[in-house]
Amino acid sequence: MIYLDHAATSWPKPPEVLRAMADFLERAGGNPGRSGHRLSLAAGRIVYDTRETVAALFNAPDPLRVIFTPNATQAINLALSGLLKPGDHVVATGMEHNAVMRPLRHLEGRGVRLAVVPCARNGTLDPGAVAAEIGPSTRLVVMTHASNVTGTILPVSDVARAVHRAGALLLVDAAQTAGVIPIDMQSAGIDLLAFTGHKGLQGPPGTGGLVLGDRASAAEMTPLVRGGTGSRSEHEVQPEDFPDKFESGTLNGPGIAGLGAGIRWVLDRGIDLLRARELELGRALADGIREIAGATVYGPENPEECTAVVSFTAAGLSPSEIGLRLDDEFGILCRVGLHCAPAAHRTIGTFPEGTVRMSLGAGTDAAEVKTAIAAVRAILRG
Repeated sequence: MIYLDHAATSWPKPPEVLRAMADFLERAGGNPGRSGHRLSLAAGRIVYDTRETVAALFNAPDPLRVIFTPNATQAINLALSGLLKPGDHVVATGMEHNAVMRPLRHLEGRGVRLAVVPCARNGTLDPGAVAAEIGPSTRLVVMTHASNVTGTILPVSDVARAVHRAGALLLVDAAQTAGVIPIDMQSAGIDLLAFTGHKGLQGPPGTGGLVLGDRASAAEMTPLVRGGTGSRSEHEVQPEDFPDKFESGTLNGPGIAGLGAGIRWVLDRGIDLLRARELELGRALADGIREIAGATVYGPENPEECTAVVSFTAAGLSPSEIGLRLDDEFGILCRVGLHCAPAAHRTIGTFPEGTVRMSLGAGTDAAEVKTAIAAVRAILRG
């Protein structure tokens, strides 16, 4: 079996991640922040250690401004619903995932004004086009860091400068880039960063978070969920403290332990080194498929402008047929269809059928890439 679906979730997980999760359940096991006994304290230490690890990874200003959520989708919903009110103006791009577009469309129906900036057919974004949409009532600009369809990396730092000149905030969806390319929130000007743990960070499903920079005020954000936090228990109103205001209910302790181990695994190997390796393999895969008669590859031709994601179609064959044959005949696992990002597929011209998406990860090797190219060539030749 060859696993080429890392943009959906990384697999297999590093052994360190599995050990950390089992160790949490076996040795800590208490409810973090809910009791004063040794097991609760041990669980709390693991959770806080992971906050520090996340903050170090993204150069966030304060570990307490790391808010854990079950995934990037909930983190994005927390940011959008927590900040935007009727009459506010928000700007998004034409390459967004439905994790962004669905909550935005929901808020649009409740009085939030939405502008979607078109992207080029290869998924690239002109920062000037975003700046042109920003006005006095713009509260927030939200953008993916890299497309889950084409891998196209968007110019976050350039957009951030325009956003901050207008006094607005920048929310970045880093689901596809956390652990894949270096992210420095402070130098890039990112005010809110949504991330998931189960992709490039090598953590388990059910983990993710929202990281707030200095310009994002907790006082101006409303929580998505309210309830028990283990703090201020004498009050029946939600506490204002970070991160408790946004973390009601028992946290996913085993998952957070696994997330911390996954991030440390990435940091130990070096994001720059992992990125360089994926660049080389991504270039080989994209170039190999482009050379096959009848195949069309989408996204930038320069691999440095995208993550190791290769989306393609083939004349006369549906993406679903290609994906089924890759699995059944060659044991190659990839993803087909719209990838929960219809806006991106409209941008690149592949709506409504979508594409075949092969996405590489830390465990992919050159032999697997060669086998995948040969398999696509064999299917397209009939």
